[in-house]
Amino acid sequence: MSILDKAKIGNLVQINIELSKDRLTKETIDNLKISSMGKISDFKITDGKGIGVVLQLSNGKEQWFFENEIDLLDEHGCVIEKNYKTNENNSLIFEPFKKLNYENKNKVGELVNPINFLIWLAVSFKDIF
Repeated sequence: MSILDKAKIGNLVQINIELSKDRLTKETIDNLKISSMGKISDFKITDGKGIGVVLQLSNGKEQWFFENEIDLLDEHGCVIEKNYKTNENNSLIFEPFKKLNYENKNKVGELVNPINFLIWLAVSFKDIF
């Protein structure tokens, strides 16, 4: 589940301090120990691979977090369970590729073999799909 699937600006979230304390200031950590809740004020692209959220904390300051560092809360204050279920249609097509393994080749004859290249290519792409 991407945070964009369910989260909207203004939603409340709970921050997992243990996952984010290595990059936060002492002041922010102390504030999060008092209240680990925040309100989504914006979204931010993080390191080119994911989406993070900018949260307004209980002290009024804003801080951004990676989406895996927070849990979205429903209107009753309960954590909404994250669903990492993949698309079942794609999994049926690519199931045979999941069992492929590639061992590094050291001999020149193995390196120039086009079959070894195709196996390497399939193994490299299996995690993308």
